[in-house]
Amino acid sequence: MRKHLLLFILLFNYCFSQAQVLLKTPSEATPPTKILTKEASSLNFIAMGDWGRNGADHQKQVAQQMGVTAADVKAQFIISTGDNFYPSGVISEHDPLFKYSFEDIYTAFSLQWDWYPVLGNHDYKSNPDAQVAYSKISRRWKMPSRYYAKKIPINGDPNNQVLIAFIDTNPLMPEFYKNAEYGPNVKGQDTTQQKRWLIKTLSDPDPSIRWKIVVGHHPMYTGGSRTDGYDTKAIRSSLKSLFDRCGVDVYLTGHEHSLQYIKPAGKTHHFISGAASEKTPVKLIDDAQMVASVYGFMLFSVSKDLIRVQTINDEGEIIYNTVLKK
Repeated sequence: MRKHLLLFILLFNYCFSQAQVLLKTPSEATPPTKILTKEASSLNFIAMGDWGRNGADHQKQVAQQMGVTAADVKAQFIISTGDNFYPSGVISEHDPLFKYSFEDIYTAFSLQWDWYPVLGNHDYKSNPDAQVAYSKISRRWKMPSRYYAKKIPINGDPNNQVLIAFIDTNPLMPEFYKNAEYGPNVKGQDTTQQKRWLIKTLSDPDPSIRWKIVVGHHPMYTGGSRTDGYDTKAIRSSLKSLFDRCGVDVYLTGHEHSLQYIKPAGKTHHFISGAASEKTPVKLIDDAQMVASVYGFMLFSVSKDLIRVQTINDEGEIIYNTVLKK
């Protein structure tokens, strides 16, 4: 049995050697499959990020697999973790990049439902408010402000809901204020006001809230190139104690062009989904359960007592499958 397990692990590592999928516990490796694990009575959504490249660098291939996955599980919405338009955001709600990088790429019928984006640092290089304004033009683009929140029933049950807070992490970067590109768009932001709003949002006493998810662009921990980066440290310094105090279950981000699951001490599970059109190298840091340098996205299936997260590459293979339990 041990020989068979060792052989399988070696084959797994061989199959994904170029893709660089690293697991904290190699024995958790599963055979490559395109068959999704489906949770009964769940709320299903796709999480993707760092994508707007006019279809280049596997954006179209990832979009195609997103459509296949969304149709298979009847996904209710899509979350974008930021850096929605490369290289420098958009200049107005009429910018052609909305057509070339978004409307013309994510064409599957299963992706015509609501999209909930947050702003990334590249989105701050031009006019971040243009993405807010685009919500009045596009039926599926739902960004009412630079930060916002939603309570969504699980499987249509108002007695069991997931609270999702979509935050703007860019103003939390002290370095951005003296940056020629980012500075003009962060200087007018009140970070104290946003954090007060976030605390109030996450402190909602509604007994129907089963899970609390925060979506931002910049991660708090990462096995990518920014493990000790100023941006990662800034988020950790600014938000970790707040998340601990408010009992955040999941922090979902992008920024690193990879797919990662990190579980440090405490309640919060950290997921990075920023590989919807570019991939960059990863390493297995402390507390990382899985890090993958692959093109792809994540599928979240939220039930009353568990969240299943499946990591899917640009060929539709589930490369990692994990469950969070209450």
